[in-house]
Amino acid sequence: MFVLATLLYPCVLALLCAGAGLLVDRVSGSFLPGALLPVLGAATLIGLSQLTTYIVFLAPATPYLLALLALAGFALGRPRLAAMLAGGWRRSGWQLAVPVIAYVAALAPVLFAGRPSFSSYGVLTDSAFHMLGADFLIRHGQDYSHLDLRNSPGQYLNDYYNTYYPSGADTLFGGSALLVRAPLIWAFQPFNAFMLALCTGPAWVLVRRLGLDGSLAALATLTITLPALVYGYELIASVKEISSLPLILALGALVVLHPRWLRGPPRGAIPFALFLAAGVSALGVAFAAWALTAVVVLVAIAARDVASGDRASDRSSARDLLLLAGVGLLVAFLAALGTWLELSGSLQIARNIASTNNPGNLQNPLRTVQILGTWLVSSYKHVPAGGNLTASYALALLTLAAAVLGAAYVVYRREYALAAWIALTLAVWLGLTAYGTTWADGKALMLTSPVVVLLAWGGVAALRDCARSRPVLRSLLAPAALLLALALAGGVAASDALQYHGSNLAPTARYEELASIDSRFAGRGPALFVDYDEYSLYELRDLDIGGPGFMYPPPTIAQTEGRPANLDLISPAALRSYPLIVTRRDPASSRPPAAYRLLYQGAYYEVWGRLPGAAAALAHVAPASATTAASASGTRTAGTAGGAPIQCSTVASLAQLAKAHGAQLVNARPPQIVPIDVARALHPAWAESRDGLLMSRPGRLEATFAVPHTGTWDLWLQGEIMPAVEVSVDGHPLASISGQLTGVATDPDTIAPLRVRLTAGLHRVTITRGSSSLLAPGSGGSAILDSIFLTPAGAGSQATLHVTPAARWRSLCGQRLEWIEVVPGG
Repeated sequence: MFVLATLLYPCVLALLCAGAGLLVDRVSGSFLPGALLPVLGAATLIGLSQLTTYIVFLAPATPYLLALLALAGFALGRPRLAAMLAGGWRRSGWQLAVPVIAYVAALAPVLFAGRPSFSSYGVLTDSAFHMLGADFLIRHGQDYSHLDLRNSPGQYLNDYYNTYYPSGADTLFGGSALLVRAPLIWAFQPFNAFMLALCTGPAWVLVRRLGLDGSLAALATLTITLPALVYGYELIASVKEISSLPLILALGALVVLHPRWLRGPPRGAIPFALFLAAGVSALGVAFAAWALTAVVVLVAIAARDVASGDRASDRSSARDLLLLAGVGLLVAFLAALGTWLELSGSLQIARNIASTNNPGNLQNPLRTVQILGTWLVSSYKHVPAGGNLTASYALALLTLAAAVLGAAYVVYRREYALAAWIALTLAVWLGLTAYGTTWADGKALMLTSPVVVLLAWGGVAALRDCARSRPVLRSLLAPAALLLALALAGGVAASDALQYHGSNLAPTARYEELASIDSRFAGRGPALFVDYDEYSLYELRDLDIGGPGFMYPPPTIAQTEGRPANLDLISPAALRSYPLIVTRRDPASSRPPAAYRLLYQGAYYEVWGRLPGAAAALAHVAPASATTAASASGTRTAGTAGGAPIQCSTVASLAQLAKAHGAQLVNARPPQIVPIDVARALHPAWAESRDGLLMSRPGRLEATFAVPHTGTWDLWLQGEIMPAVEVSVDGHPLASISGQLTGVATDPDTIAPLRVRLTAGLHRVTITRGSSSLLAPGSGGSAILDSIFLTPAGAGSQATLHVTPAARWRSLCGQRLEWIEVVPGG
């Protein structure tokens, strides 16, 4: 799966983009440099996938239509392809190597982990919706009439995609990944890395325009593609923005290449129109702000050309420009047909995003200085401390000075079109920042950062050019240009390395287990999903799950958003709608009601099935918080995991209810749990935090515990553990644990149990975190230990059900129970 998702899939996607690019290049007159063909192909494929999913019956054929388009491109574009290959590897070596290097850098946390995953896990769960949406759009198209709005997936899809949310990146992603049968959860990060790597094509064109070449042009291209803020957004898989970035740069590249097409035949407008349409499809109508910068410059150039000719040529030029504009408008309309036909809804979505007071995952606004490409901290959301803050501002000041010099140099070279495009892009950013919100400002800052870094490399080009033209200053300016280049590239590389170091990776084994549950129980839903994990929306897409803690919970069972569900708060009558309940495997959590039996138990999850014909309990009480019996209507009262002694008055009330309805009392008794007090354990290197024990550096925890009898026990750990920690009992190694996360520090992960044979009496458990390599992905990620406990192995780790006749209710007084129910029937 790792090879399929990270290597085979991007190669197939590259072939799709290359073929589509060759086709459009042939149709539009073959005026584009080869560096722009992949991003042109991606724009074309976005347009096609938007069209096929809008025409609903074509949606399932989208992957194959993408492939047919690419094959047609390779067939019709053979002359161009042969010409490019004839140029030889030596001539285009850097140009070919740069996108590969960019892809490897963007996907580095996953690639060097050596397992399918995605990075910055838990930072922004919007990626879960994009996975779900991409799968839905390819399978069902943009038809939302059959959505089940009683459960979470239908509500998510309806609220996002049925309100004209931009889906251009999703349709390309879904169509291309499903072509190779890659699970979308594992192909998502490679897709984002690939789209970011596409920036290298237009960036290369712009860098060459500044006069840079060879290895220096390659270094500049990589730095423009991977500034710290852009890299951070790619790590969290901000797919709309990352997919839009190469399109913005491509529009800038076409501005500087305007002599090749603006004065030519009308078909020359096709690439520009496809870039514009793809941007609108991927980012929404907000992309118009970035497209406007290129349009304004091109209109000014066209007006100048018309004004500079004689009267006869004026009429001819104006007619040609109108034809070119007409072709461009027609192509742009067809390639983003769904967006234009639903323009009012698209505008409303753009207004909502621009005006929202919800800062998303940004607790504080990003700092303007981050636009300069360097930010020496493990997350773009945080502020560097100490020397890193000083170095960040020093490098930012150097970058700013280089950008000012670069701006002057662009004008000096008479690259007026490039200068105007850059100036207008900066003006758009300033305008959006002045009137935007925290969330929108962060996106604008990220999308503008490569343009500012491009200007800074203009400063390098200026020093280099001056050194060549002034031999007297060569000994001073040539080293200065090299040092400036190294500083720009080094600052970006160091910033990205820190984010790589601190990136949490999604837990592979746990999501693969969810996928196996989906396959095993497909079509047997709806299922109640107890855990808070929005990626389950995609992984359990065939079970129609309802998550009480999700942003969009089923209305009848909604609970606190962002927390796992408490089954003891859900009415027994409401549970009748759910044939299945999927829970985390956690002995400290409450067992589902008596109407459910265990159908499946894996390392991480359990699936419970409702008994055929099982009636809803008349009452369900969790004794930890119950003071009176539940009413006959089926209300529930809160409980605490692990059980608590039940009061006699509560049992008496329940017994009275049971006698009145000829029912029985059913109770769940918690398993035997041997807790280990983490707070009192020896851990001199680590400190307590509100989320648990913070294992932020190499160190060791030692704790003693006693088991009451000899036998096989399961050792359980709960926490957020990204870097590797070693677990041993009595000096004997049990396991090395890493990559075990929920992504939410307040909801610690329950790690699969470690089985150990113990004799009755005292024992010692040791948790050790050794020194981590800076090259290891996520070695600076979350490392929080919340709790440790043991249970008897196997069935001893589960609650057991006991039936008590109503007449014998006094035998339950003071018993430690998870819950007690009044169940109809014999």
